[in-house]
Amino acid sequence: MIIPVSSMPETWGAVGSAVVTFIFFWDMFRRYCPPELRRYLEKCTSRLSGFLNPYIQISIHEYTGNHLRPHEAYSIVDAYLSVNSTDAKRLKAEMTKENENKLMLSMDEYEKTTDEFNGVQVKWISGKVSPPPRAGGVSYYPEPDRRYYKLKFHKCYKKMMTEAYLEHVIKRGREIQARNRQRKLYTNGHSKSYWSHIVFEHPAKFSTLAMEQEKKEEIVEDLLTFTKSKDYYARIGKAWKRGYLLYGPPGTGKSTMIAAMANLLDYDVYDLELTSVKDNTELRKLLTETTTKSIIVIEDIDCSLDLTGQRKKKEEKPADEKPEKVEKRSSRKEKEESGSKVTLSGLLNFIDGLWSACAGERLIVFTTNYVDKLDPALTRRGRMDKHIELSYCKYEGFKVLARNYLELEAHPLFQSIEELIQEVEITPADVAENLMPKSAKEGPEQCLRNLICILEETKNRKCREVKDADTNDDAAAAQETHAMEISM
Repeated sequence: MIIPVSSMPETWGAVGSAVVTFIFFWDMFRRYCPPELRRYLEKCTSRLSGFLNPYIQISIHEYTGNHLRPHEAYSIVDAYLSVNSTDAKRLKAEMTKENENKLMLSMDEYEKTTDEFNGVQVKWISGKVSPPPRAGGVSYYPEPDRRYYKLKFHKCYKKMMTEAYLEHVIKRGREIQARNRQRKLYTNGHSKSYWSHIVFEHPAKFSTLAMEQEKKEEIVEDLLTFTKSKDYYARIGKAWKRGYLLYGPPGTGKSTMIAAMANLLDYDVYDLELTSVKDNTELRKLLTETTTKSIIVIEDIDCSLDLTGQRKKKEEKPADEKPEKVEKRSSRKEKEESGSKVTLSGLLNFIDGLWSACAGERLIVFTTNYVDKLDPALTRRGRMDKHIELSYCKYEGFKVLARNYLELEAHPLFQSIEELIQEVEITPADVAENLMPKSAKEGPEQCLRNLICILEETKNRKCREVKDADTNDDAAAAQETHAMEISM
């Protein structure tokens, strides 16, 4: 039946009126219908829909536990669909680990694709759910959108899909993950309550670290033993984690050591900036979102926050102090303390408390230039299981740097450097800076001579300082003797 053009406005008016009427009665129903009746009707509607709809849907969300932890199954499905979404029209691209000139494609949001298993077609649908706006305006903890995948299939294939097909997806997805996985460097950035990341491409290896070979082998053995100790940690009743405290003067290679750890174990790195974390609740949220096979790093922990454990004494207010002065001083104090409110207790609870078991196979690494400033509760064994001192460069470390920078295993000038480097304190960073050619004209021998000059200057300066100190001591002793003679 064809509706005349002249009657089209009347038809649309009738449709609009019917829609408005439906919305009115639906609103009245929701407001005044008893909750018990409404739940019963919803249950009946759901049953009727399930009876009429022959398809089953399985949802796999990006996060579990109310956005507390990433869901491993989501990343596996994402990897599987990166090579099994041939009929999807909107795709997103990422670099692959195997070939820098090849892109890995996967479905974009709100896209769908089909897959076939044992002659049965299934449908995958991607989507996301935006978090509801919070009452009261801007939130200190903004939540990102939650993504998900939905698997849709006919109910007569339920057993095949929930057993054989999903097992096939998990197996193939893990294989693709291992082949294309790139290590990532995460950070919480400035005023962020969630992680953002880039690809981690630091080239450091233990073979290039400027330290004693015996010490390197000890650290490598400790790390590899940890990765194989899942059953051991379960048997003794401890969370599968290990704490490392790296300490020493600036320029001794603490950050490079962390990069070498990540490359050795193929772990992701979470660089936690404590000063950007508002309080203990936000800290717990960030740390529970870290994954297994990761290194959680807090660099220069003695400078990040006041985590020494010392408590400031309360200032006694003078009895005659006016209320206006007290108010001004309190407002000034509030401004000074308006930054991060993370406490030592909050940090310890995650390192060694109930929350420490929220994910397994993790390293927690602290670095500091001044280990004596840290509270003993933070550095005790069981929290920081292994203390590694990274000190000044020795001759064995110099040989590693000479091999790295100059490709030299031996040279006549090595003997002079060995004698000098035992008498002075110089960091591996300073040695490396002097071994690096400044121009194409500088050869290995000139670089070694540059280093010798620096070592000799450092030695002479040290001798002058010692001589000046002795002179000052002698002068002080002479003054004291003279004063005693006068008094007598």
